[in-house]
Amino acid sequence: MPVELLSDTIVATARAMASSVTISVPRTTRDEDRVDALLRRALRVFDDVEHACTRFDPSSPLMRTNESPERWHRVPAVLYRALHEAHAAYERTGGVFDPRVIGTLVALGYDESLRFEGDDIRVEPRAGATARRTPWRPRFRAHKCDVWLGEAVELGGIGKGLAVRWASEQLATRLTDYLIDAGGDCYLAGRAPDGQPWRVGVEDPSGASTPVAVLALSDRAVATSSIRLRQWRVGGQRAHHLIDPRTGTPGGDGLVAVSVVAGDTAEAEVETKVLFLAGRDEVAAVAASRGVAALWCDVDGRVTINEAMRPFVIWERA
Repeated sequence: MPVELLSDTIVATARAMASSVTISVPRTTRDEDRVDALLRRALRVFDDVEHACTRFDPSSPLMRTNESPERWHRVPAVLYRALHEAHAAYERTGGVFDPRVIGTLVALGYDESLRFEGDDIRVEPRAGATARRTPWRPRFRAHKCDVWLGEAVELGGIGKGLAVRWASEQLATRLTDYLIDAGGDCYLAGRAPDGQPWRVGVEDPSGASTPVAVLALSDRAVATSSIRLRQWRVGGQRAHHLIDPRTGTPGGDGLVAVSVVAGDTAEAEVETKVLFLAGRDEVAAVAASRGVAALWCDVDGRVTINEAMRPFVIWERA
């Protein structure tokens, strides 16, 4: 884990959960050795979540549980907490966020970590999957970290959002000002080195170097769901990873990316999925009904910022 001491910032970086993870802390403390150790503990959270919750390692605790979901399993505490949070998100969204979409992802050939750097990724389809129309009712025994899933699940984006949350909890024991960025899922605590709110750019999903907007955030999280990178072809058809559990197919008609500001990174992650799956015609109404601060980009290159997001925007592309 490299730690770099800049003139006004301590920066630690690592690679985990298919993302670059960066933690930045204003260089105002005299005890830099203690901060260094704290950053290392926070970054280890991402390794712990990845080890327990990945679906790309058949020996991971999650995948061992998925092999026989209709029986009880004793799982590591980090996986237990993640599954419990995933079910809470499922309930909170009325099933629009549904981790059982793992079946559709596998059917679309996304059963291993693909190299999305290429422009023309082609995979073979697997056995078919159907839309989920039955309620997901897992069972939990908190005192033993036992779970009964009922069906196989994947933890995808919410796992990374939870890792940011739990790493933030580590940092908050001693720090008030810091930024965690895990592949665009960010938590921004307190103030930046200049004493102002942290500033974060919202990436242009077309790949342009200039962001579509810049946000100023303090004690807030921001997350983005985008199909700019995670697209591929299966059976001659374009596919992406944001699956609508109501149809069992890739969703978000007319949208390319949705960004959400919330109090917590895992919450923001879930809300980006809900809004993206609403599609271009309904995203504004769904964001308003859920009271979500959001920005979205459509397939025609238009960027829309709703009123709840406006207080956080300090610059937007004309």
